[in-house]
Amino acid sequence: MSTLPSMAPVDAQLTKPTFIKAFEPQQDFHWTPTDEPHATRRKLIMAKYPQVKKLFGHCWKTKYIVAATVLLQTYLALTAQHMSWPMYLCVLYVISGTANHAMMMGMHEVAHNLGFKKPLHNKLLGVVANLPLIVPSSTSFKRYHLDHHRYQGVDGVDVDVPTVLEGKHINTKLTKSLFVCFQLFFYALRPLFVKYKTPGFWEYVNLATCFSYGSIIYAYGGLSGLLYLLLGTVVGSGIHPVAGHFIAEHYEFVLGYETYSYYGILNRVTFNVGFHNEHHDFPFIAGSRLHELHALAPEFYENLPRHTSWVKVMYDYIMNDNINAFSRVKRHDPMKDVEGKLKKSE
Repeated sequence: MSTLPSMAPVDAQLTKPTFIKAFEPQQDFHWTPTDEPHATRRKLIMAKYPQVKKLFGHCWKTKYIVAATVLLQTYLALTAQHMSWPMYLCVLYVISGTANHAMMMGMHEVAHNLGFKKPLHNKLLGVVANLPLIVPSSTSFKRYHLDHHRYQGVDGVDVDVPTVLEGKHINTKLTKSLFVCFQLFFYALRPLFVKYKTPGFWEYVNLATCFSYGSIIYAYGGLSGLLYLLLGTVVGSGIHPVAGHFIAEHYEFVLGYETYSYYGILNRVTFNVGFHNEHHDFPFIAGSRLHELHALAPEFYENLPRHTSWVKVMYDYIMNDNINAFSRVKRHDPMKDVEGKLKKSE
């Protein structure tokens, strides 16, 4: 078994380093003793560019984008029953898939309190953004996603990383294709096996509002209206251009690098989630200002590996035999290590 290279340095790179692409299928995760890179790079950037603090905070436009998108989806769901089948399928894929994915990214923004100043208002906006998705997820997503930032790649904590079971089976073109098509279900079910969190009050609020909204859509828009939204959620998270970022963000296409950015046009409908190195470095900067962070500190980002197409990412993930579910960086949970040592000493 070959030895994987160490993780790449975090400091500013004035010249582009030599990138080593994955050259053989991984049989296990890339385990590293190093800390995740983003906290370190954040400190370096803040020390060199203290004016970066001016970029901190929410974006006033977010609530209007969410409201407009929810209204659009509601209108189309209620009128879907009058569409011809070709029109229905076209609108479902192009508009519902894109719009519902945009609302997932809206939920992502408010999970970081970037829609309003007050956390309560962000929770409420997240519930609203969740409506056209039909499946309640905003509140739970926030609870798990913040762990993904605090404990990136930590075993048993970061549910963004595939399980060992996934790693053993999602390693052929067929199984990787199925994964890409149904990513939503893997992300939804994985927390149950990695780190289950008991639902709280806001999860039940989220459930009640989504159920009520779905019932209204069904009552006035029929089954076609409800499926327009539900299938839009599934399609928008599967074989759809905007869904490529799920794989693009953290799969180790280049050895030693665990986070990747994308600066293309699809950022316009995804709250700039493609600026992913920038987002992880400063999760308290709204997506609408991440390009300003990049412009402020280009030497920290310009020479990092990046993706130029989310569609190509999905294609490469499926067709490249050297990339599979094990192509992720992982870290041991220090608390579990301490507990294990204490048990051995007893």
